[in-house]
Amino acid sequence: MASAVSLSPTRNGDATDQLRSLILGGRLMPNQRLVEADLVTMLGSSRSHVRSALARLEQEGLVVSAPNRGAWVRLVTGEEAIEITQARGALEGLIVRQAALNVTKADTAQLKRIERKMRDALEAGDLLGYSEFNGQLHAELYRIAKLPIVARLLLNLKSQTVRYQYRPILLPGRPPASILEHTEIVDAVCAADPDRAERAMRKHIDEVLAALRQIITDREAGAL
Repeated sequence: MASAVSLSPTRNGDATDQLRSLILGGRLMPNQRLVEADLVTMLGSSRSHVRSALARLEQEGLVVSAPNRGAWVRLVTGEEAIEITQARGALEGLIVRQAALNVTKADTAQLKRIERKMRDALEAGDLLGYSEFNGQLHAELYRIAKLPIVARLLLNLKSQTVRYQYRPILLPGRPPASILEHTEIVDAVCAADPDRAERAMRKHIDEVLAALRQIITDREAGAL
């Protein structure tokens, strides 16, 4: 079990959020056992809140449990990661299409600012920063699209892949290709061109799928 961290006492919702963050942030790894007593100490919470958090995260696909075996962080298989990304592609296409129909001058300025931050991070070799700004860009597109149900579905799908388990951005040659794909998406949305935006997003997802398949192939071959 990961070592305890100092956190203030939590309510049920806070315990869920904190446990989710620990999983998505890589502090708790795929297949790692989640012992209630350890989580009570780690989260500064109660057993009832920890149990509720585990149940909620099991519904979200981040945790699995079995009778007499307890709970552990879900390991997403390669096939599942591909299927999740394919589902994301359809929903992300809908998001950027609607964002292109809704975009304002203020939205355009904000999208361009985030894109510049992504470029700056990439030029500095800061892939973690690049990924964080990438997340901000997608969050901004969700806001502009004004499709909250679709956004929630996407956030759930993204969380299931557990980004520290599959990280296409680390593949050689992937970062410069990624920024070009995101630039095309931003340009299309800012131009209020929904067809072009959807095409750009689908091309981006296709490239992410290709990178995922390469990661999976390399792992099976023992290269990673």
